[in-house]
Formats: sequence, structure tokens, C-alpha cells
Amino acid sequence: MADVPIMYAGLALAFGLLGGLLPIFSTSKQNIERLKMLTAIASGIIIASAMLVVIPEGYELASSGNHTDSLLLGGALLGGFALMLILEGSGIGHAVHEEHHGHGDDHGHNHVHHGPAGWMLVLGLSLHAATDGLAVGAAAASGGAAVTAAVALAVLIHKGPAAFSLGVFSMHERENRNDSIRDVVIFSLATPVMILVAFYALSDISNSWIGLAMLFSAGTFLYVATVDTLPDIHNSETGRKAMTYVILGILIMAGILIGADVLGIGHSD
Repeated sequence: MADVPIMYAGLALAFGLLGGLLPIFSTSKQNIERLKMLTAIASGIIIASAMLVVIPEGYELASSGNHTDSLLLGGALLGGFALMLILEGSGIGHAVHEEHHGHGDDHGHNHVHHGPAGWMLVLGLSLHAATDGLAVGAAAASGGAAVTAAVALAVLIHKGPAAFSLGVFSMHERENRNDSIRDVVIFSLATPVMILVAFYALSDISNSWIGLAMLFSAGTFLYVATVDTLPDIHNSETGRKAMTYVILGILIMAGILIGADVLGIGHSD
């Protein structure tokens, strides 16, 4: 089983580096509309993964302990959501997607650098990437191959657009390309490192603690998925399109899970 988290850690690293370095080394102009579409679809997949896989599985594992009550289970879920809310409100946010949208028309003008805010966004994205790794590592520690695969799929699909956004943002923030590469590498390492740390830290403890870790991660999933798409959904010009893409992501994940059930791949194999 130890090779499973290593495999997902390698995939997470590859997705992060590929998505983040692409805009840094590409000479073509980034397609913001396509990025918004991918972000919305990824958000739908994350929402479905949290509600259909991570929360039910986390609840089942966490409630296996005699000392675990419903308040603690809900508290773990709320804790993950609240952590992201606090980080965002403190300026250590993950929402880099909107930060670079106005840069596309800035060519020919001096770029406006955010100074320390740039580092805060890199830190925020990396912290969120670490919580993604916690979810995958906890799922792997539970021993459920199907659950781990579903959680990893949601994380990997979201990681590409997030890394791409960071790469675009960093290009406009940093004076040196090597500094942008460093930002992407830091972000890309956060998920795989936490996958391995969480897996080995949780492998030898009770299932109830693994379940609480999964519920905590589900809270971060729900926060990020909604915050990523709410600005576009609340916009009268983009709302219908964004809603459609989110629903598409939900249907994709639901279809994958239904297909797994039809093939006899359970959630606790």
C-alpha cells in the first residue's frame, strides 16, 4: 500500500509543475476564459468528491470510535472550512484566479507589483495545496483504494488550473523568471510532501482520527470550490456559464463514482 501514496505524490508534483511552468515558458497569451472554465469544472468535481466520497467515508471512519460524537464530527468539517476562511480574511488567501485577470490588458504599461501580497498568495495557495495532500494521505491511510482514487482525482484536476493561475500571476509579480519558477516549485511540492507525511503519520493510528482528518479536509474542499466560482456565478454576465461548468464537474465525478459501483469497486476495499 505504501507505493500508492508515492504514486499520487508523484502525479501531484507533475501536475503542479506542468500547470505552473507552462505559462512561464509559453510565448502564447493565456486563455483566461478557458482557465475559468477548467476552474469551474474542477470546483464541481471537488464539491461532488467532498459530498459523495470524503464526508461519508470520513464520517464512517470517525464514528467508529466510541468517544466520537456528532459535535466533534461536525467540528472537524467546520474547522477545515473556517481555517480557509480565516486565512483568506487575513490576506493569506488562495484565490489567485482573479488576481491576474486584469493583467492581460496591461502589456505596454508598467506592471503593478503587489509586494508582500505576492508572497502571501503563494503561501495561501501552498497551504491549501497542503490540505489537499492531507486529504489524499488520509484516504490512503484508510486503506480504501477507490476512496483514495476519487479524492486524488479531485485534487489533481484542481491542481492544474491553480498552478497555471499561480504561474501567470507570478510572471507579473516577479522581476526574474527564476523567482517565478521558485514560486511554482514551492506550490507544487506542498501537496506531494503532505500526502507522504499524512499517510505515514496516520497509518498507525485509529480509524477515527483518520476520519476526522478527512472531514477536516472536506471542509477546505467545500470552501475552496465555492469561493473559486462564486464571483463568476454572482456576475450576471458569466453566472449561467459558470453554473453550467460547475454542474458539469459534479456530473463527471458522479458518473465516475456510479461507474465504479457498477464495476464492483467499493469505497472501502
